[in-house]
Amino acid sequence: MLNSFLETVKVKSARVGVIGLGYVGLPLSRAFIDGGLKVIGFDVDRVKIDKLLAGTSYIRGLPDEQLNEWRHHDCFEPTDDMTRLSEPDALLICVPTPLDEDRSPDLKYVISTAEQIAKALRPGQLVVLESTTYPTTTRDIVLPILERSGLTVGEDFFLAYSPEREDPGNPSHTASVIPKVVGGIDEGSLRAAVALYENAVVSVVPVSSPEIAEASKILENTYRAVNIALVNDLKMLFDRMGIDVWEVIEAAKTKPFGFQAFYPGPGLGGHCIPIDPFYLSWLARKQNMTTRFIELAGEVNSRMPDYVIRRLMIFLNETGKAVRGSKICVLGLAYKKDVDDPRESPSFELIEKLQELGAEVSYSDPYIPVAPTMRKHAIAGLESRELTPDFLKSLDAVLIATDHTDFDYDLIAEHSSLVIDTRNAMKKAEARNNIRKA
Repeated sequence: MLNSFLETVKVKSARVGVIGLGYVGLPLSRAFIDGGLKVIGFDVDRVKIDKLLAGTSYIRGLPDEQLNEWRHHDCFEPTDDMTRLSEPDALLICVPTPLDEDRSPDLKYVISTAEQIAKALRPGQLVVLESTTYPTTTRDIVLPILERSGLTVGEDFFLAYSPEREDPGNPSHTASVIPKVVGGIDEGSLRAAVALYENAVVSVVPVSSPEIAEASKILENTYRAVNIALVNDLKMLFDRMGIDVWEVIEAAKTKPFGFQAFYPGPGLGGHCIPIDPFYLSWLARKQNMTTRFIELAGEVNSRMPDYVIRRLMIFLNETGKAVRGSKICVLGLAYKKDVDDPRESPSFELIEKLQELGAEVSYSDPYIPVAPTMRKHAIAGLESRELTPDFLKSLDAVLIATDHTDFDYDLIAEHSSLVIDTRNAMKKAEARNNIRKA
């Protein structure tokens, strides 16, 4: 089985199935297509499938022209027919892994996908879990489900874990140019997964087990979460002391060793950093341990929206206005600059908190024209506002939550009565008396 799979990959006749056509699955599909392999894309969301079939992209960074080129050359086929999971030679699982109400890992999408694969699994297939999760998920959760097929791992099929490392909005960090960590259940599975990914990425980093690969992803994102919490904590301290934390960071990063710059913000967003550290905390509790450092970082980052709201209230008060009744526009609904990804964005919490305080809240985001329905937030239906001089003049405050490049910051500074900046986006205009940092 292994030699047959390796030969299929070598001659580029292998077909790759990508399950979950979102911000990870579509860029991963592109990497394999660019590497000369054909991709079948699976997703249970029929709306997404219809858009892809029509040649319409719903992810910034993947233009419609590229989708149409794929379809023209018959190298990408989107479908919601999960009975076709037996067709690809490799199946890559890129589904969400959120947290539940008590911040425990919610693996329902991974489990349901594994169950669908088990129904269709055939000899010779490789299955790779890419969704971020805690160590042991591949071995203890996915493997037993796949073995319900009656097939034996390492003999009849292969199983590995390879964490996604997509960086939305950063064209220099697309899937194909980022090294890929891979851990196989056994030696044959590792060889199969390494051979497959070598067609799509710049380099493959094999490790000794799925657990090592799973833990490496958690470490990467926890490292970022902890360091962002540090600068968020310092920001609150330095604000009280009248020290500009942004200038402090710029000075510190001139050191050529021993320091990496991280930046404060209104809260954490995205599909990894706000979530992954809590996987570790949950796993530690299962081992009768506590991860106090990680949990403290989570507490610091999660209270940033409240800190921003308090600062906004102070700045409004200085102008003789209360939050209640004030017209406030939040700039940016996406969780980071120049992307159309709203997952876990702190902007949703900021908008809801301002609404609860009685403010009349709007938002502007060139990449998200209509606020989507989110699991935890209820602002769906709000529409992005165009930042015209008249609109800006009608507001009591503008709150910059996401520093999109497309925003005209000179226009915002000139026509807004008050700008609260959480991203240092207005640094060129900060001498104006209507600019405040939060």
